[in-house]
Amino acid sequence: MITPVAAPPRASHRESRFPELSRRLEKDLVQVFKLLADETRLKILLYLTREGELNVTALCDRLHQSQPAVSHHLALLRDARLIEPRRDGKHNFYSVQKSHFHHLIHQLFESMSDNGDHPVRIDDLVITQES
Repeated sequence: MITPVAAPPRASHRESRFPELSRRLEKDLVQVFKLLADETRLKILLYLTREGELNVTALCDRLHQSQPAVSHHLALLRDARLIEPRRDGKHNFYSVQKSHFHHLIHQLFESMSDNGDHPVRIDDLVITQES
């Protein structure tokens, strides 16, 4: 005789083995990944990561885009606190605001680790750009 056994309850999509992200962190991560989904903004971050600091004119030359277009992308990245400006005379120089970006990514990877047993660290990652 076969006796039916109830299947164990399935965890809902929200109830995973990963801890719940705070609403603020979740909002910040969604914003960052939306920004990084744009090729121009991703290239801006790669150029700034590689070269340290660039002004708008240098970014326009590298991206082959107009100053208003590049300035628009820079404003979005600045508002998300991914880059920071430094004024030098008439020019603004931009650099990656590493502390904020690293904090967001660290929080994401920390939430993805197996209860902290195997944390992924931002320092373990290397960003490269293929030609």
